[in-house]
Amino acid sequence: MIRLARVAAVALVVLLSACAQMPTDTEHRLVVQVSDDSPKTWNQALNNAANVQRELGKDNVDIRVVVYGNGIGMLKLDSVVGGRVKQAVDGGIAVVACENTMKGRKIARADMLPYSGYVKAGIIEIMQRQRDGYVYVRP
Repeated sequence: MIRLARVAAVALVVLLSACAQMPTDTEHRLVVQVSDDSPKTWNQALNNAANVQRELGKDNVDIRVVVYGNGIGMLKLDSVVGGRVKQAVDGGIAVVACENTMKGRKIARADMLPYSGYVKAGIIEIMQRQRDGYVYVRP
């Protein structure tokens, strides 16, 4: 009986801890993966982010678009969606490039849109954000 009480107590602590880490109704979190070399996908990712922000309210949602691998062209200076990326960033959406991808493809920050953010590893960024309660979307 004592052992059962200990198991129940541990389960309660785990449940309360998980609930404490969950976002509240006004703290929505979204991480969007962009790893495709397709302007159609880039536009879809930006549409998803803008639609969520518009629906929930800019101050009620934290959105991060994580760009890596084949999607890195989305954030290069010659990107066909460069203007839309700037609009998203100006609107409070974080758009970040994977430095591992940049290093592997010999892309310098000078080659990137000036309003891009950076993370060391895109996939690790997504993993960490999911751990922190972000909803994951890959258009």
